[in-house]
Amino acid sequence: MKVILREDVHGVGNIGDILDVASGYARNYLFPRNKAVEATGRSLKTVEHAKRVIAEKARKEKASLEEFAKKVSAIAVTIPVQVGKDDKLFGSVTAKDIAEALAARGIEVDKRKIELVHPIKELGAVSVPVKLHSQVTATVSVTVVKSEASDDVPATGKGG
Repeated sequence: MKVILREDVHGVGNIGDILDVASGYARNYLFPRNKAVEATGRSLKTVEHAKRVIAEKARKEKASLEEFAKKVSAIAVTIPVQVGKDDKLFGSVTAKDIAEALAARGIEVDKRKIELVHPIKELGAVSVPVKLHSQVTATVSVTVVKSEASDDVPATGKGG
């Protein structure tokens, strides 16, 4: 019996798949649990239409993310940090710091999308990839500079 899966069924198939299964399996398991419908001419057309709509929506989303990636790649952020002797950073620059610097420039990016392999622990310029989509990645130029307030004294907030 040919059926169209309405949801992912472990070991059988994924949503939208058209499968040939035993009629007893379809009648006793898939249909009562609303996991599949019989593959008739009408239901096949409905599935094909739904697949086209989903593909078009994904294409539009990818195009808009590519536009956003161009905006993100055009931005260079500067992050001032406190340093000690020999220009060693107190702490490091993390994905959260980069996300906050981008937000200050008007670009909202989730910190989990910033693919920073290791936190930045030295002064200088670094290119950081930002994965917006499985097929869309932007690159942000991050420059870490010495802040004006750092004179070999860590900012502990306690008076001396």
